[in-house]
Amino acid sequence: MSQTVDRALTILASLGDGPASLEQAASRIGVHKSTALRLLRTLEEHGFVHRQSDHRYRLGGRLLSLAHTALEGIDVRQVSAPYLASLNERYGHTVHLAVLDGAEVRYVDQVEGRYPGTAAGRPGAACGIGLRAPAAATASGKVLLAGLTEDQLTAVLDGHEFPACTPRSPRPAAEARAELRAELRAELGAVRRQGWALDQGEYEQAVNCLAAPISDSEGRPVAACAISAPVAVAPVGELSRLLPELLCTVEAISLAYGGSPTPRWCENRCGAKHAVRASHI
Repeated sequence: MSQTVDRALTILASLGDGPASLEQAASRIGVHKSTALRLLRTLEEHGFVHRQSDHRYRLGGRLLSLAHTALEGIDVRQVSAPYLASLNERYGHTVHLAVLDGAEVRYVDQVEGRYPGTAAGRPGAACGIGLRAPAAATASGKVLLAGLTEDQLTAVLDGHEFPACTPRSPRPAAEARAELRAELRAELGAVRRQGWALDQGEYEQAVNCLAAPISDSEGRPVAACAISAPVAVAPVGELSRLLPELLCTVEAISLAYGGSPTPRWCENRCGAKHAVRASHI
């Protein structure tokens, strides 16, 4: 193995035990501080390490998102596909699946909406498969951010600049940014308590979006399932009436994925049975 790669991986592994100063990082891999600094700066540029205000280094949001994607992304798409298709078939709206990737959501699957005879245009065009969007500005992103631990959320917020956090006032930039991040945290708290999020044209104009999280066996969100539709076709009130159907769908997917959802609407609406479990082999 390359010595540089070996040292970088050793630093990352050591930061798993908690933040470390430059001196501590250099000591752990047995190199001069200048060598450790070069490694840390490179890792920081790629988002794998974040430098705190006290000048100590810790794991960055990029590393968390890669781990999340590696463990959950591909499998959850395969499990979710028939449920997305069923939801789309019943209501005709665009249904998509997204995973968290640092400060963004990445759309990994989508079933296009069907709106014959309307001039609403193609809904969800900004959310096609493979595209990304700011997590803080989308319903899918908010339900995934709301499921992070405090340390994980702090790493994401500190390691990335959200468009929603761009100061728009004459106040000092740091003060405005801190206030906007506090507002985002409060909103995520509400999303966490209610279990879903609604985007009223916040990211893509003239398109409403309703999202809820898909959970693993530990109850942690691994992906978001969302229904989106043009405002002209489904105003907020109409789209919101599909919330029970969306919650039913994410619970059924969670069940098939190996989670333990509550019964709520599943057996009555989707026919999901709680004895079913998907293999992760």
